[in-house]
Amino acid sequence: MSITMRLVTPDSLGEVVEAVAGWQQTGGPVQLHPGDLGWNWSLGGPELAEAVRVWTRDEQILAVGMVDDDTGLIRMGIAPSAGDDAAFAARILADLSDPGQGVPPGAVEARFGAAFRDLLHRNGWTADEPWTPLSRELTEPVADYGLRVEVIDAYRIRDRIVQDRVAVQRAMFTNSRFTLERWRTMAAAPPYRRARCLVGYDGGGDAVATVTVWSAGEGRPGLLEPLGVHRDHRGHGYGRAITMAAAAALREMGSSSATVCTPSSNIGAVATYVSAGFQRLPDVTDFRRPELTVAVTSTGA
Repeated sequence: MSITMRLVTPDSLGEVVEAVAGWQQTGGPVQLHPGDLGWNWSLGGPELAEAVRVWTRDEQILAVGMVDDDTGLIRMGIAPSAGDDAAFAARILADLSDPGQGVPPGAVEARFGAAFRDLLHRNGWTADEPWTPLSRELTEPVADYGLRVEVIDAYRIRDRIVQDRVAVQRAMFTNSRFTLERWRTMAAAPPYRRARCLVGYDGGGDAVATVTVWSAGEGRPGLLEPLGVHRDHRGHGYGRAITMAAAAALREMGSSSATVCTPSSNIGAVATYVSAGFQRLPDVTDFRRPELTVAVTSTGA
């Protein structure tokens, strides 16, 4: 059976998104999600396609990597059927270790795939910054969150709400480069057909918080990416409220659970998610490339 790594085109990104959606499992690790691809689609389809690599066996997509040029990190998603395949893992690592392939990352986010993770360990890749995954089951209704929330989906796009959504995003993060044009690009892309942006308003009508929620399909985990509160309106419980609103939206969309992952050093964010009913899961780390090149060893054929 032939294992190959290939590039993707803007036209084939939809196929990649559907493959990644099918790998999401309730109770499983928070690995690369369609929402991650959808959020990065805001930069444009051609730009996203340049950042994505897929690994196939007999033309079936079994792994996807999305390169983050800003951090030198490649975020991986691996099909459950290939998680324990040592030969497949060895091929991924060989490609990631080969400068000729054009994707030698400084670090790898690999939260699923026992064979691949074991191979990274044994080849000298070391633990990087810890992240905290969190999850909330959505079998029961979400309690009232006490915040007026406006929803923007692929079919309800209101200019004023969109402008508020962009403005809050820019006020959430220092040096944010998010723009109205980027939002429109994201909203026009296939993943947003299963996504919603929520904007929360305080009693005076000011936009104070926002989140984008991404479904992977009925009965699969949904993702919060990104979420935050306007810097001028922090300390009033709006983070907890918009988090609960996000969970309620995903439940309405048929998601089995709501998931998110944040740097463990962001103690305030972790506490906010826990206060909104999310369960903190064991911390995970990315894998940092060893300084010296080492031979790839494998237990597989």
